[in-house]
Amino acid sequence: EVELVESGGGLVQPGGSLRLSCAASGFTGEDYAMGWYRQAPGKDREGVSCIFHRSGRLYYGDSVKGRFTISRDNANNTLYLQMNSLKPEDTAMYYCAAVKESRYGYCSDSGKLYGMHNWGKGTLVTISS
Repeated sequence: EVELVESGGGLVQPGGSLRLSCAASGFTGEDYAMGWYRQAPGKDREGVSCIFHRSGRLYYGDSVKGRFTISRDNANNTLYLQMNSLKPEDTAMYYCAAVKESRYGYCSDSGKLYGMHNWGKGTLVTISS
């Protein structure tokens, strides 16, 4: 069973930075694409960024391009999201997700994963002065 645990959320002033982490377990030697989503109050869940397991190909949603950087450490099964130049509109619950890579499980160029999602419980990011 895949388990994902996010950490690193908090309160940051506009223009500040934050780094989220997601510790994964249960991949059992298979390749999983991973990604970050966010959901602001009253809004739909939005794909932020995703990354393939071996190739490291990665993609971003338009709203975070140039400000956020996704990375992963496969040796330690950890996913990261470095967030810079944060804005109040970045305030949201941030979720880590993973999909087993296959014809139907992949990271799309919109920054969203496709396939059967495994989800973490989320970490709250608040951008406010």
